[in-house]
Amino acid sequence: MDKRVTFAVVTLSDTGYKKEREDLSGRKIIEICEKRGFLLSCYEILPDDRDLLVQKLIELSNQKINLILTTGGTGFSERDNTPEATKEVIEREIPGIPEAMRNFSLQKTNRAMLTRGVCGIRKKSIILNLPGSVRAVEECLNFIIEPLEHGIDILMGWDKNCGRT
Repeated sequence: MDKRVTFAVVTLSDTGYKKEREDLSGRKIIEICEKRGFLLSCYEILPDDRDLLVQKLIELSNQKINLILTTGGTGFSERDNTPEATKEVIEREIPGIPEAMRNFSLQKTNRAMLTRGVCGIRKKSIILNLPGSVRAVEECLNFIIEPLEHGIDILMGWDKNCGRT
């Protein structure tokens, strides 16, 4: 059995969806995860639409993708609805991961307290909302990736003594 972590990236951006803006944050997530040896299963840019995101998160978790990472849509604007869509589909919340990211980011900027990202489990998938900025994505994901990977091992029931292939 292949025990390599699979991941998906969903970028929420009206302008990115219309191809008016390059998705640097989504690409940074892919770069970080692939360096870790994770296998990309899906990469998609969606508009900031709650219903579309809910459908996509359900679809990806039904595909048994280990880690579903979103970027964007966690701020205060009227169209920022990523946390609400995520809360709608998760079965169990993992509050420690976004709390740790906010705490880490607060050491760099007091605006970190404004991010509303959440994290949780749906079936055998961990869904995590990352910020929209490339710098914040890089800092936060690099900070939490090792414990997050350990959490995936536990969720999947992979024997840590045998390791992944």
